[in-house]
Amino acid sequence: MTPLTTPTTGATPYESYVYAYPHKTAYRPLPERPELRGLWAEQPKNALSLYLHVPFCEVRCGFCNLFTRIGAPEGLTTAYLDALERQASAVRGALGDEEPVRFAAAAFGGGTPTFLTASELERLCDIAEKAAGADLRAVPLSVEASPATATADRLAVLADRGTTRLSLGVQSFVPDEARSAVRPQKRAEVEAALAGIRDAAIPVLNIDLIYGIDGQTEESWRYSLDAALAWRPEELYLYPLYVRPLTGLGRRPADASSAGWDEQRLRLYRAGRDHLLAAGYEQVSMRMFRRAGAPQEAADDYACQTDGMIGLGCGARSYTAELHYSFDYAVDMRQIRTIVDDYVSRPEEDFARAEHGRWIDAEEARRRHLLQSLLQAHGMPVSEYRERFGSGPWEDFPAELAAFAERGWLVDDAELLQLTPEGLAHSDAAGPALFSADVRATMAAYERK
Repeated sequence: MTPLTTPTTGATPYESYVYAYPHKTAYRPLPERPELRGLWAEQPKNALSLYLHVPFCEVRCGFCNLFTRIGAPEGLTTAYLDALERQASAVRGALGDEEPVRFAAAAFGGGTPTFLTASELERLCDIAEKAAGADLRAVPLSVEASPATATADRLAVLADRGTTRLSLGVQSFVPDEARSAVRPQKRAEVEAALAGIRDAAIPVLNIDLIYGIDGQTEESWRYSLDAALAWRPEELYLYPLYVRPLTGLGRRPADASSAGWDEQRLRLYRAGRDHLLAAGYEQVSMRMFRRAGAPQEAADDYACQTDGMIGLGCGARSYTAELHYSFDYAVDMRQIRTIVDDYVSRPEEDFARAEHGRWIDAEEARRRHLLQSLLQAHGMPVSEYRERFGSGPWEDFPAELAAFAERGWLVDDAELLQLTPEGLAHSDAAGPALFSADVRATMAAYERK
């Protein structure tokens, strides 16, 4: 086939974190507002993933550009759960009963799901089970939490309802670094939360840490790593700090694009990677490390490259093979409040159509499959790609892969497309280099709000 369009590999190792493709800034209003029933009619529904989004946090960290608001006026969390239940009912109806509908994995994210009270978390689980149709105790269930909200009563609810993984956003165990990242927290609060998670016996504890914070050194970075390792977490995520527009840090005058900062982040990444490998962890991706022998939280029969996603909540995305869709996206707090207020006022029938999204053609499907596979440390069997698309990745992306190979980012293996250790270190440049020209242009034209 004709080689696909080639974007240029970025010069910086930290162009952007590719956690989904295409990014929501490439979504646009869908004038046809397609019905969900039609979108899902011909889709496989035996191994879906379910994501429930809770758009509330007690504070907003300086680096955060997630769809979340600070606090909730009285009655808003109840109104939000009411709307979430209406949406779940509408979506489950759209999935139909012509063939079995089964969820292979579930996750609660945000925002901070544990911002909700224990009784509200019970209701959140009820919505996932009774309205959406997921069996939470039979599938992997991952939940995000913050130290201040990981209280014993909330953790007890989550453990009882089948939570298999709890991800705690710590970011740094050094108080000055936490303050620098606008992450106000007390060390004692962090330790209490970690102890509570262990007491709740949730099988997988993940701790999030950030490197590249102003003033952070290799010594202070190792201190945070060792403080986390003291709890023997099953997983650790190491995130490079990004300073994004409309965030707390993004409003500060700073030279966030300097080569010196890139060098600091790469140096700290390598130090963190090597420290965790020496401590008996295996590298799963640039960010994710799993303790050897720890239970694997992900579902065995869900593949993000091919299986569908049902997202519930005003910040969640859903995707079929042909369309990725969500509600409107924003980072600015006023805009987020407007979108949340609109969401909670919607009647059930309004949730039966897709309003914002992006259609996925054959080229984008290839790019997405390659991205989702190549950025994992285990790489992608070439035969898997060829079986799905009828062509090979080198045929479809000759210029991109040749550029990666020239930089020493690819393992020399004809049967397996895999990043070298240096390639993994540059995942945030390799991923964006695989974006299509059209997605890049659409993202660049997005009006931030």
